[in-house]
Amino acid sequence: MADDQRLWGYPEVAAHLGISVGATRSRKSRGSLPSPDDDSVPDRPRWKPSTFQNWRPVGRGFRSDLHSSPRQETTSTD
Repeated sequence: MADDQRLWGYPEVAAHLGISVGATRSRKSRGSLPSPDDDSVPDRPRWKPSTFQNWRPVGRGFRSDLHSSPRQETTSTD
């Protein structure tokens, strides 16, 4: 399988998100992760790296102010 087609399991997703594998499994069970791209093997979901490219977690504990995102500049017209 080519590198760009490599699928991530729990360890790779956890590393990408900077959380533990257990926390990743918990987020998956709560529906706080994107749907797996491959769930053909029971209890071993797999995701394409591109699935997480623009995905941002939301909800309790996520500090969106710590992550860069494009902001619109506002200007005052006084």
